[in-house]
Parts: sequence; structure tokens; C-alpha cells
Amino acid sequence: MAAYAIALLQPQVASAQSGVSATDPASAVNVFLGTSGDHGQLSPAASYPFGMLSIAPQTYPNLHAGYEHNAKKVLGFTHNRFEGVGCMGSGGNILIKPFLGDDPDETELLKSTEAAGPGFYRIGFENGISSNIAVHKNSGIEAYSFPTGSKHGFYINLSHTLANGFVAEEHTANANSLRGWVDARTTCGAGVYRTYYYIGFSAPVKFEADADHKLTLRVEGTNNNVTLSLGISSVDVAHAQASAKNNGTEALQTASHTDWNKTLGAVKVSGDAETQKLFYSLLYRTVQSPYLISEADGTYRGTDGSLQKTNKTAYNGWSIWDNYRTQLPLMSLLYPDRYADMVTSIASMYKYGKKDYATQHEPSNTVRTEHAMVVLLDAWRKGFKFDIKGIADSLIAEGNRLDFAKPDKALESSYDAWALSHLMDIAGRKAESAKFRAIALKYKDYWEKDFKDVTKRDVDRMQARGLYQGTIWQYRWFVPFDVKGLINLVGGEQKYIEQLDYFFANDLYNHANEPDIQAPFMYNMTSQPWKSQALAHKYAADTVVQYYFNDNSRGIDPFVNRIYRNQPDTYVRTMDDDGGAMSGWYVFTACGIMPACVGEPAFYLNAPLFSGVKFNFPDGKQFNITTTNFAAKNIYITSATLNGKLLNRNWLTYAELRKGGTLNLALSDKPDKNWGTKDQYITDINAK
Repeated sequence: MAAYAIALLQPQVASAQSGVSATDPASAVNVFLGTSGDHGQLSPAASYPFGMLSIAPQTYPNLHAGYEHNAKKVLGFTHNRFEGVGCMGSGGNILIKPFLGDDPDETELLKSTEAAGPGFYRIGFENGISSNIAVHKNSGIEAYSFPTGSKHGFYINLSHTLANGFVAEEHTANANSLRGWVDARTTCGAGVYRTYYYIGFSAPVKFEADADHKLTLRVEGTNNNVTLSLGISSVDVAHAQASAKNNGTEALQTASHTDWNKTLGAVKVSGDAETQKLFYSLLYRTVQSPYLISEADGTYRGTDGSLQKTNKTAYNGWSIWDNYRTQLPLMSLLYPDRYADMVTSIASMYKYGKKDYATQHEPSNTVRTEHAMVVLLDAWRKGFKFDIKGIADSLIAEGNRLDFAKPDKALESSYDAWALSHLMDIAGRKAESAKFRAIALKYKDYWEKDFKDVTKRDVDRMQARGLYQGTIWQYRWFVPFDVKGLINLVGGEQKYIEQLDYFFANDLYNHANEPDIQAPFMYNMTSQPWKSQALAHKYAADTVVQYYFNDNSRGIDPFVNRIYRNQPDTYVRTMDDDGGAMSGWYVFTACGIMPACVGEPAFYLNAPLFSGVKFNFPDGKQFNITTTNFAAKNIYITSATLNGKLLNRNWLTYAELRKGGTLNLALSDKPDKNWGTKDQYITDINAK
């Protein structure tokens, strides 16, 4: 098991390797990627695929994910976080600080060594305390070592959160355990979620009277090594206690590493070793959420707090407004067995209660759920079925609440209305289908009013005309469901291409946020798809210029660098990973495919960053993407074959990928201006 480690706070690979093992991609993951400054808002936490339990240091000063790679001072360890999100982060519950002597405040934890990888985290402090942490599913072990002969204990703050989101808690303590629940606010403080927990201590401890939800525990006797066995649950304390294991960090870490390899092994990439490591580090980021909230016996909590039971698995913890564009479609391809239950869980929100951000009874931390209708349509068209008739009335109610008040909202809501129209058609609700199709068609009026004229002085200004994020230039491309109509609104294909050319030539594109991340692929709908092939490679693997940032600013000092780098300060500054949205964009592009439009089961093609890509599906089928003339400079596709037959179109369907087979792409450093220009996959709201 390789680990990324620091010595004297400098990152390095603990065991060098010339390439990534096909059977051990987890050892290639750098969990410190995106953990410094405002560059991703990520953490090196010990975590498990789609697991709620996520243990990492809380460093000073506070950042969105609770961790700063360059910080030396550690305040303690917290046990959950939503990776990569804004609003000063979310989670950070149950802070545990080891201390020496009599007063916890007099112990300063200064980092001296650190190592981490998928499922584990280790740290040593200058005062001789060290901690070895491992996580597997909802089980965690924290093994603390104290200096010989020292007096020591633990300070526990049950009201700690990353962003002042504490609501309430209850706990019960005895000589060797602490159990209870914590209520905290979800991301951006919109809702409330409850976490049940159990902590067992390997040595007897004495609890001192608590005040303001804070406890001091003193270890009795001469136990220099104390292990904490943790379990969490969204259901109740009994399930949390059942999850707590005491078989040691090594066994837990080994089990976690095995499962991480199964998860990351869904796709194998062949090529440059450093690019492989970056790829698996970013794939790792895409499978942190949503969270598996059901227990082995099928019990789980609905978004109304009710106790439910399923014979499948249930998920919660959504960042759909961000990651419906990339991360969720990636889950549908790589993990279709899991994704079937994720889709059912999204549909279930309409049964038990769904709000754009969060309810007051969430079973886990969560962010926001706008565009769930788009995800449901996309899933249905890919073959993932759910009780659409049973939730039709709730879908309609949400459709009636769509917001068209601002220019960006008008386009976003039109997309939802388009998806809802198709969902109602599937449900047999023809009148409602026609109603929402008419609403979706009105996007043209909004577009003509605010987005057609690009000569106005405010079109390159962030938040102009009340936009939430982005500029008029960036949002004007957001009509993914009717690109044919958009081209006509612009004035025809030639003007559409000219305006896209201007947009990218003048660095008006913003990869620090999601509103226009589909724009580099929008030449694919035209007679010049090679321009999208060039842009895909540029933003995934080459130096770019970025003037726009995720703090809604247009900087005088631009970002000039590669966006995706395998280091703590990766990404454009201020760029959040947003629950796997941005890392998912890279994973798709590196593999050579990208969703054409979420809601349509098709993927555009580009030159992959690897000589070979192999998707290993749960049903045993494989889809291979091979290349001819692969080289770093060969970024254009000149011809293609699918299962040995010539392929002249620049797209594949989801069904073609899942069926298995081989796609071969012939590459060149010069574009072929004929390939992929016929039989274009172009969305058309008027098409059936």
C-alpha cells in the first residue's frame, strides 16, 4: 500500500513507482491534491467510497474542508465533511483532541510528519503524540500513541462544525464509551441533518463534567496507546455501535484498500505514469458522495426523518446543481449497479420531502438538489427505472415552482421544464407534458432579451443583471436541450462558430465554476468538431489563461497554468471541486468522452489522454478505447472504428458503451476537417 506523505511538511510519494498497477490503482491516489488554499476545498481524510465517515485533522486557520496542507497547527480530528463545496464548507462534527498534562488548552498540536491514502490517515506531532486512523464503511479506528510516562487524555467538542452549523446534541458516557447524536446544519445552513455515533475506548477513561457540549476525558492508568473505535449511522445509535470495530487499524485499512481498488478499478488507463496518478487521484474525488445511508438490514431515514426499509440500498448527500453535469453521469457509466439505487434514492426525495437545498430532517449532510428532474430523465433514458407515476404529482409541484426571475434562472429552469415535459410524457400525463414543453420553449424569449446582444458593456461582467454566478457571455451557451434552436437564435451556424471562436480566443470562458463547462464541447454540434477536440485537451492538460474566478470576480491578474495538477494547490484559485463535478469533468475528458447533454444518452468523442482506456462493468462486460498514433501532441481524431467497423460520427450512445466492445481512434497533430462532420448529435426541442 503506497501512501502520499510529508516530511517536514513537503509532499512526496512514500514508495516511488514507475507506473500504476492495474490491480492497485488506490496506491496511485494522492489524497493531498486540492488541499491547500482555495484550490478545490478538499481534504486528505480517511474515507470510504460513498461513505459518511470521513476523519481528518481540523487545522488552523479554518478552510472549507477543515484542512490546510501547509498549516502546522492542528485543533483535533473531525469525522465528516462534504468535499469541495462552498459556503465555508460543511460537516466537521465531533472534534476529538488528544492532549498531555492536565489542561487540554495547554497542549499545542504541531504537525511534524504526515501520510495518507484512500482509507487511512497518519500524523505525528512535535510533542510526541501520534495518531493512526483508518476507515472502512461506517467504521473508524483512531489509534493514539502518547509519550511514555505522560498524563494524557482527550478533549471532545460535540458542538464543533466547520461553519457554525451546530443545532443540538445528546450523549451518554460511561467508563469506556461515548454515544449519542449530533444535529447540525447542512451546507450553506439551509437544512438540518442528524448523525448518530458510538465511540469505544480501549482504556478506561474518566469523564469530567461537560459544559456547552464539551467533554474532557482523562485516561486512567499507564496506557500510552489508546484506541478509539468509532461507528456512525443515519438510523440510530444501535446501528452506530454495531459498526464500531476493534480489530485494529491495519485490518481496517487493508479492507478499505481492497474496496478502494475495486471502486477505482472500474476503469483502467494505460500511458504516462504521472498522468495515471493524476487520473486516479481525481477519480477518487468523484466517489466521495452521495453517501450510503441505509444499513445492512435495509433500514434508513427518509428526508422527512421517518424510518424506512429497503431491499436495495439508499443514498443521500447531494450536490446535484453542480455535479449533475459530470459526476452523476460518470456514476451511471462506471457504477451502474450502484447508480440504479442512487436514482431510486433521488426519486424517493419526491416521496418523503425534497427542497432545492435541504429539509429539516436530512439523514446526512447534503448541499442542493436543483436539476434532479434532468438527472431522472437522463437515468430513465439510460435504462434506470423508478416509480415515475408515484412521484408525478410531486414533480409537477416542483415544476410549478421553477424560478424564471433572473436571466440565468430562466435558462436553468427552462432546462428543468424540458426534462419535466419528457418525464410527464413517460408517466402518461400528456396535458402536463405539453404544458411544460411550452414553458421550456419560452427560453427563446429570455435568450433574445438578455443573451443575444453581446455588444452591451456588461456582457463580460460577473453577476451582471442579477446573475447568481458567471457572465452573460458564459450563460448564453446554456441551452443544452436545444442547441439547434440556439444556433438559429444566434443567426445560423457560421455566426454561432464565430461567436464561440471569439468567446475562447478572448478568454471569456470560466473553468473555475460549472455554468459554462459544457462550452468547450459545443463545436461538436457543428461542421467543425475538431475545435472541441482541441479545447478538450487544452483545458484538461495544457496551459490556459483564466480571468474569471469562483468568488464572482474578473481578475486583473489572470491564472496562467495547467488547471489539473497533482499537487495541493491544483485547480484555478477559488475553484471548488463541488462534490466531484470538476474532477468528473477531467475523468470524462481524459477517457475521451463527454456527455452531449444530460437527459440525452449520448457522449461526444475527443482524443483521450491515454493510449488505452478500459471500462470494466459490473456485469463482466468491457468497453475498450484504443488509439493509433497516440502522442501528447496528437489531439485530433482523424478516423475511428467501432468493433472493427468505420465510425464517421463523433459520438456514441450510452447503450453502445454499456454493450461492450472496442472503439479505436486514429489520432494526429493536425485536424481532419471531414471526420465527425456528418450525422451530428444535435439536441432539438422539437424532435421526438
